[in-house]
Formats: sequence, C-alpha cells, structure tokens
Amino acid sequence: MSSTFRMLIAVLLATLLSLGAAACGDEEDSGGSGDTASSEGELIESDPANEDIEVSIGSKNFTEQYILGNVYAQALEAAGYDVSTELDLGSEQIAYRAVMEGQVDGYPEYTGTSLTSFFGYKTADVPTDADEAYDLVVDEYEKVGITALAKAPFNNTYVVTSTPETAEEFGGATTLSEVAESEGADEASIAGFPECRQRTDCLLGLRDVYAWEPEFISTEAKFEPLDNDQADFVFGFGTDGDLSLDKYQTYEDDMGLFPPYNPAMTMSDEAVERIGPEGVEVIERVQVPMTEEVMRELNARVDLDKQEPKAVATQYLQESGFIE
Repeated sequence: MSSTFRMLIAVLLATLLSLGAAACGDEEDSGGSGDTASSEGELIESDPANEDIEVSIGSKNFTEQYILGNVYAQALEAAGYDVSTELDLGSEQIAYRAVMEGQVDGYPEYTGTSLTSFFGYKTADVPTDADEAYDLVVDEYEKVGITALAKAPFNNTYVVTSTPETAEEFGGATTLSEVAESEGADEASIAGFPECRQRTDCLLGLRDVYAWEPEFISTEAKFEPLDNDQADFVFGFGTDGDLSLDKYQTYEDDMGLFPPYNPAMTMSDEAVERIGPEGVEVIERVQVPMTEEVMRELNARVDLDKQEPKAVATQYLQESGFIE
C-alpha cells in the first residue's frame, strides 16, 4: 500500500472525526445503549477505578474480525479495564454460543448475520435500511439477555465488482441497474462463492430484483477471477482490502438487493452492566471513524501488506487520536 494512499486515509480519518464532533450535538445516535459521546477522536483516559473490572472480548475467524476485536480490546485497556481476548472463536454460531455460555463477554457481529443466523429471518425479509435492521437486532438480542451496542458506520455487504475496463465495456456503468440494462449483460459472467448460487441476497437476487441473469462461476476465490480474465464480475464484500486498490470498480446496489451488514458489539447484559457506561462509551466512540474506505485500508494492511491485526488495530487507534 502506497504511503500516499495511507496519507489520504489519515486525512479522511481526521476529517471524519472533526465532522463527527461538530454534528454530534445535533443528532441522536441509533445505538441501543444511548447517545455516542461527542468526544470521538479525543485521547482515551485511563481510569484507575476500572483496573479490577475484567472483560473478555472475542471475534470470529477472519481478518476484519481480528482487527475489530483488537480495536475494542485495546480501547478498553486504554481506559484501564483488565481485558482478555479470544480472537479466533470460529464461525458466527460458535461465537454466539461463546457469549451465551459466558466464554467471552462479547464480540462484534453484523446485523444481517445476526438476524439470519440466530433469529430465523430469511435474507429476503431483512430490511435493506441499516437503521431498521439494527433496531430489529437490538430487539431480538434483548430477548436472550444480550445487548447490541451502537452499530459501526461501515456496511460489509455484498458488492458486485469488475475491472474499470469491464465498466467501460458496459457503457461506463456505475449502478447494477445500468449493468443489467446494458447490451450483452446476460452474456456476461459473474463469479462467487458456491452458496451464492442459491442465495436470495446473491445470485438469485440479481435475477429477481435486477432481471439480470449472468453466467455463474462457482469459486472460493475472490478477485482472482477478475485478475485472470475468468469472469467479468465477482461478488465481493464492501470492506475487502483489495477494493482499496485502483484496479477494481464497484457498482451501486441502487435497487436495495443486498441487506445491511453493519457490525455492532454484542455483549451479555451482565457484561454491559459490569463495564458500565464508561466502557460502553469507549466501545462506541472508537468505531465512529470506521467507514467502508477506512476498513478497506485496515483490512489491506493485514491481507495485502501482511501486517498483524493487533498492530493494525493499534495504528488505527493512534491515527484516530484515541491512544498515543
């Protein structure tokens, strides 16, 4: 990753923090635990009263989760809490069970995943509005003794992606509607994970919502089919590190096919009470600058630059002004 690009990310972070501080006094946060503090970007101060309060933070088993788990853990440590981590729990079912059984106090989970994996919602029934989906998540978790803290700004949902050259071949399309309406759209190919073929929020949705029926190529690879000219399009995810590069173009889901996947720290009610309002405020504050662009850069530092997630989390907190 070029130093110039990282400088742009640092500027973006600073701008977001400045705008957030200016706007926070006028807007209400949608978090389940109250308003997010207006002091985002300010140094986290260690409180000696927290040193005997234990809290365990978990994560699932992929790059973004490792980064998020480390961000929350390091932020709580900076506030003086006694923090332990289990940052490779496994799938969402394993991580959810770890919270329910008290193995960990909490971990970050995505709104769409929570509704479909734990609470029986079909993907087609998940609201495409991020706030509506989050409100459902809060209500469902409340029934099982878990609190969903405020959701982070970024949405790690599906994004249809191609090379810029392919976009030009499709008339400079920037939305999925424009792609679907382009000449030759049904002769195009799209690559995705095998389960995508049967998902209403993936290939089936393209056909039902956009009336687009590209040839489907089943693969476990992500962007290699584009790099190797094996497919015209791929199903990526909104915060994939590869999307921080100039070699790909994403398309706006202008008809709202893909459900929202904003992460929120999900913690047992007992743990939320234990860390108190101060701990909740720290968790919610440090995620304020987490836009899709910022998370792409952080994921890229791990996946492309081969840095350790823990180190990248520290960089994020330092660049954002939360720790020195």
